[in-house]
Amino acid sequence: MQINLKIWRQENPESAGKLEEYTVADAHPSMSFIELLDVLNEQLIKDHQEPIAFDTDCGEGICGSCGMMINGVAHGSQKQTAVCQLHLRSFQDGDTITVEPWRAKAFPIVKDLVVDRSAFDRIVVAGGYVSVNTGAAPDANSLPVAKENSDRAFDYAACIGCGACVAACPNASASLFTAAKVAHLALLPQGAPERKQRVLNMTAQMATEGFGDCSNHGECTAVCPKGVPLEAISAMRREYIKAMF
Repeated sequence: MQINLKIWRQENPESAGKLEEYTVADAHPSMSFIELLDVLNEQLIKDHQEPIAFDTDCGEGICGSCGMMINGVAHGSQKQTAVCQLHLRSFQDGDTITVEPWRAKAFPIVKDLVVDRSAFDRIVVAGGYVSVNTGAAPDANSLPVAKENSDRAFDYAACIGCGACVAACPNASASLFTAAKVAHLALLPQGAPERKQRVLNMTAQMATEGFGDCSNHGECTAVCPKGVPLEAISAMRREYIKAMF
């Protein structure tokens, strides 16, 4: 199958970027989108052209590094799927696909489709962990956790930090990402000692990084490759109010 591509090219953060057109004539429906970009880069290198810079690692929708906008949708139109899991069978022969990087002030472009997502790392460093001494690993059943709480904590902890929620949000809010980190620890006994300071520190860092605020559009959870529910943000807001008072 033939796939036509319009891909954002930008040499560095200071230079002007633009969409450039390419064609891959020998694509196969079983290829992932990342494999399609690999094939295109092989063509460009063979023609002595600069290959396209993009992030990828695990290829299994786990690491979150492959994020990009595909036809205006974060990770593409297939629900709960990262770009590395999106296959060309989702497209038609001769389709033209527009590929762009995440667009957010807090995610500055490094080159082409690569953006700097270290703002997420700094939010986690602000409190998204357990630092108190919990002793040796206890028996699995020594700290009872309600089934409902453990299920919800798992849903929130599934966040892979890809940044799709920020890219899709009209406010470029990191609320879903931050909420997932806050809420899953708040539901578990290990996270209880630091829960108040955690939510205050992480939300403060989120604002410092230049992310917008949540206005309940729901675009974030619609494009989340792990389906982190919008209720995480409500949980974070409750945690914040409790911590303030």
